[in-house]
Amino acid sequence: MPLRLDIKNVFSQRSERVKGVDIHPTEPWILASLYNGNVYIWNYVEGALVKSFEITDLPVRTAKFIPRKQWMVCGADDMHVRVYNYNTMDKVKQFEAHTDYIRHLAVHPTLPYLLTCSDDMLIKLWDWEKGWVNTQVFEGHSHYVMHVVFNPKDPNTFASASLDRTVKVWGIGSHMPNFTLEGHEKGVNCVDYYTGGDRPYLASGADDRLVKVWDYQTKACIQTLDGHAHNITAVGFHPELPLLLTGSEDGSVKAWHSTTYRLEHSLDHGMERVWAVAYTRGSNSIAIGYDEGCVMVKLGRDEPVASMDAGGKVVWARHNEIQTVNIKSLGDAHEEKDGERLPLAVKDLGSSEQYPQYLAHSPNGRFVAVCGDGEYVIYTALAWRNKAFGAALDFAWSDDSNTFAIRESSTVVKIFRNFKEAQTLRLPYSAEGIHGGSLLGVRTPDAITFYDWAGGAVVRRIEAEVRAVHWSEGGAGVALVGPAATHILEYSREAAEAALASGEGVDEDGVESAFELVGEIGEPATSAVWVGDCLAFTTSSWRIAYAVGGETTTLAHADRPLYLLGYLAAAGRLYAVDRAGAVVAYTLLLPVVEFKTRVLRGDVDGARALLPTVPEAEHAALARFLEARGHLEAAAEVATDPAHRFDLALALGRLDSAAALAAESGSALAWRALGEAALAAGDLGVAGRAMEAARDRAGQLLLASAARDGEALARLAAAAADEGARNVAFAAHWLRGDVDAALGCLLAAGRFPEAALLARTYRPSRAGEVVVRWQADLARANPKAAEALANPDDYPNLFPGWSEALEAERAVYGAVGAGEEQGVGMGAGAEEAGVDEGADSEEAGAGAAPAVGAAAVGSAIGLASGPIRGAKEAAASNGAPAAGQAYAFHDDPASAEEEAEAFGTEAEGFVGGVGEDPDEEELFADPAPHAAAAPPAQSVPPEQGSADWGEEPEAEAPVVEAPALAPAVRLAPEEEDELSAALGALTPDEEALLAEEGLDDEDLAGFGDADEDGLDEGAGDFSDDWGLDEGAKRD
Repeated sequence: MPLRLDIKNVFSQRSERVKGVDIHPTEPWILASLYNGNVYIWNYVEGALVKSFEITDLPVRTAKFIPRKQWMVCGADDMHVRVYNYNTMDKVKQFEAHTDYIRHLAVHPTLPYLLTCSDDMLIKLWDWEKGWVNTQVFEGHSHYVMHVVFNPKDPNTFASASLDRTVKVWGIGSHMPNFTLEGHEKGVNCVDYYTGGDRPYLASGADDRLVKVWDYQTKACIQTLDGHAHNITAVGFHPELPLLLTGSEDGSVKAWHSTTYRLEHSLDHGMERVWAVAYTRGSNSIAIGYDEGCVMVKLGRDEPVASMDAGGKVVWARHNEIQTVNIKSLGDAHEEKDGERLPLAVKDLGSSEQYPQYLAHSPNGRFVAVCGDGEYVIYTALAWRNKAFGAALDFAWSDDSNTFAIRESSTVVKIFRNFKEAQTLRLPYSAEGIHGGSLLGVRTPDAITFYDWAGGAVVRRIEAEVRAVHWSEGGAGVALVGPAATHILEYSREAAEAALASGEGVDEDGVESAFELVGEIGEPATSAVWVGDCLAFTTSSWRIAYAVGGETTTLAHADRPLYLLGYLAAAGRLYAVDRAGAVVAYTLLLPVVEFKTRVLRGDVDGARALLPTVPEAEHAALARFLEARGHLEAAAEVATDPAHRFDLALALGRLDSAAALAAESGSALAWRALGEAALAAGDLGVAGRAMEAARDRAGQLLLASAARDGEALARLAAAAADEGARNVAFAAHWLRGDVDAALGCLLAAGRFPEAALLARTYRPSRAGEVVVRWQADLARANPKAAEALANPDDYPNLFPGWSEALEAERAVYGAVGAGEEQGVGMGAGAEEAGVDEGADSEEAGAGAAPAVGAAAVGSAIGLASGPIRGAKEAAASNGAPAAGQAYAFHDDPASAEEEAEAFGTEAEGFVGGVGEDPDEEELFADPAPHAAAAPPAQSVPPEQGSADWGEEPEAEAPVVEAPALAPAVRLAPEEEDELSAALGALTPDEEALLAEEGLDDEDLAGFGDADEDGLDEGAGDFSDDWGLDEGAKRD
């Protein structure tokens, strides 16, 4: 029977004529030397050109990788050998090696030797550790030497092929050949050694269109292969497959069975003549060089042929040799590390007459089935004795060790019980393969049909491309591996048997309720085994993972392809093997799998009961699994990682627990996260403590300003200044109304221009010293610009209204304490600052109203969103006997009307209500007092006021501006416009009243004239005149 190998084109690239190819052993690279003088390195996975070397204008006939030196070496028709570092592309060496064309190179597998052969009929040995010195010349051929190759079993010998029709075998150290093989009728172009250890063979190809296989011990030709229609240009024994590859100028590559010498496959890519064939150990792929480019082809599958029974005994096939190892021989004392090769003693069981392509233990482990080359043999596992055999293309065990099936042909499947034929299934379609397990699966290119082992009835036909089938131990779960994904299905044996027995619910595709999709893995599994109710698998990206339901967990990332063998519950380890036969293990605890299974089934309480059996080291992973499934309470109970416990406490709203965990960790990030969560939850106490611990000064500023806590702002300002957070310190000082401290922040930060503007507006007496410092700082960069700065102390004439500004400053600050205290305060500073921003609604009027001392200004103004009596209290606290008028703006006109009576000003006070859409009547309850509603920056003659005004001096009070130091109240722009319009538009009655009082339009015009009255820029704006914060204008 033919050797069944899947053949797949991996890479194809059109180019000029390719004379030589090589495959890198670790990188996915093909090296191609071209007739046009270039050498290319292609990535056959990505299909991209990696490196390009322009060697010469003459043909480069041969090139090889030297991976241990990261070199590429090539020989050309210019008779030179060149060596390049293929990473840096630097030329390492170039030397003239021969006096004619260089035909081929061979690199010694271990020693620093390079062989070259040439049309000068010589073979030379070069030692690169000695500076590429020619250490030996081999003479003996009488024509061009076309090919040389080292013996892999004895690297001290090599063979050469020549157009003198001979093959010669040489030994390093001798100038003469050991012996000569003669038999070809024309020149010999190529030669290669058999890589297996059981036969001393080499093969040669010649211009007589024949391939000969020689026994180099007996010097006899044991086989002649005749199949090509033109000269043979390449031969090679594949190191992993029982194949002899031959290439010819007829454009084909033929694969011959290396044992039977039967022609297995013939490849023709339509790219004209074949010039070279290359392979590498550890891979089933071959590279082919053609006239029109190069191709890489994958033969067969990469998975090792191996199996492990339930007791840990592993059997694998290496070529035709069967070997075994026992994992349990390591003993309990051996400490296994995940991913490390296990030190197992390999034992030879024997050899197989056929090349094994399938090897599997029976479910009970007593037998091992080997299938390949169209035959199957069942051996006893212990003695390795033949139990049964026969012709078969495929073999599959049932979940019963006494039952198995074979695929005899594409349309015939036979079932055996107790090693006797029990049933024959004649298929109405062409089958590609069969799969064992709880049901017999027969695969076609686009579907898989499951049959009952007992009666051969169709259980279910599933239309999907399936490459592999993996059944769980109990038969309740099955994984179908497709080309792009792996699907996990649940099999209901009871439903299938009941339907088949009754005939109900059965159609041409079988029982619809037999299978149910329960999960999907978004990539195909290269190998898989079931561990309880979870599927462990490997992927093409070398990832080892397991899936429970729809949840996938990665165990490890390997550094090479691994293939799962099985799982030992006693050790809690998952075992895998690589292509070289190295066995490795990874920890996978069954209690962890069972825990996850119960959670996915909704049995969280049952999962909790399993926790004592799960090692504590696994609790952290289980907690994250629970969190991902939405079981936060259970996750909080299981979590051991403090950071994860903190996150869960926040998610559950347990702020006190989160605070304790944050205190344990001392992490500023944890405190900051807690502060944000507490603030969102409205727990200001926890938020404040968290922000303090995290030194979140911006957050503290928000809390302190929202609470109107002046003491907290003072502490915050000091702490922020110590930490260099001057923006926060400035904001805190500003909210407290401490202009001097805010000015100090700007000076400390070197923000002299801003400091000068602040002083000019709010502390004119300090403007001079600030300008001096500004000039000194600016002089270092631009002396002329520094000299151009005018100091108001030296040039007051350049600053209109400067003297009035200084007098106003003394008046304002003098009214609240010798001119040294600020006119605005918050919270506890109300008694000193004249402004109380407490949260109490009873104090809201006084708290939000900047009150200007009446002794200097003649009025007190309260801007409040609360009761109007707040303004009255503010006026009283700042010299009420002298402050005959108080002003309050209320956001509710009705409330303003009600409180006007309680104010008791006898028409001396003014109450303005600002509503949603106030008209003139709402804004001015009584037009008569409007004449007394002059801004505090304007003096009022004594005779126009109450009787108390008679105590004031006869001279007019200086024009001052009430400093808007604190953002007590922000009016919307439309509200300011309405107020300004209302104040600016006088009714005829109001004009008559002004005439009676002796006031005219010029007196009113002075209220907004900044230049004439000495007010700062914008002082005529309503918001500045009435003591509003400067930010209200910008907004």
